[in-house]
Amino acid sequence: MDIKQIQDLIRFVAKAGVSEVSIEQEEFKITIKTQQAPTYVNATIPALPTAAPAAAPVATVVEHTAAPAEAPAAADTSKYITIKSPMIGTFYRSSTPEKPSFVNVGDEIKTGTVLCIIEAMKLFNEIESEVSGRIVKVLVDNASPVEYDQPLYLVEPM
Repeated sequence: MDIKQIQDLIRFVAKAGVSEVSIEQEEFKITIKTQQAPTYVNATIPALPTAAPAAAPVATVVEHTAAPAEAPAAADTSKYITIKSPMIGTFYRSSTPEKPSFVNVGDEIKTGTVLCIIEAMKLFNEIESEVSGRIVKVLVDNASPVEYDQPLYLVEPM
């Protein structure tokens, strides 16, 4: 691992909001710590065969509290749950461009259903639902960059 890769990793850790990352390979071991409160995101790192695989990240769920005041004609979204991005990266609705989307508007989902993939630093992380319900709206375009805590889906709880 060269200095450029280490600097990129440090920037990624700072933006992702995690407090500590450890990487161990045959030649070296690196631990990056920040002063932030810990945010737990587990990801499998395929480029490092010595690392043990971990569970996929799970989307953060926040209930939507109020409809925007500027749009009186807009539907009331206060009854929906907003599923937010647990990390920064690029949002993909399917595993490859040729395959269908994981979920579409109107699909019923259960806890653990894969909703999308977020790619960060060439790592593809499946994002799973923490709620059961029906997809009402997809809030992000395919192959778009997303930020930490950015709303991805509106779900009507069941």
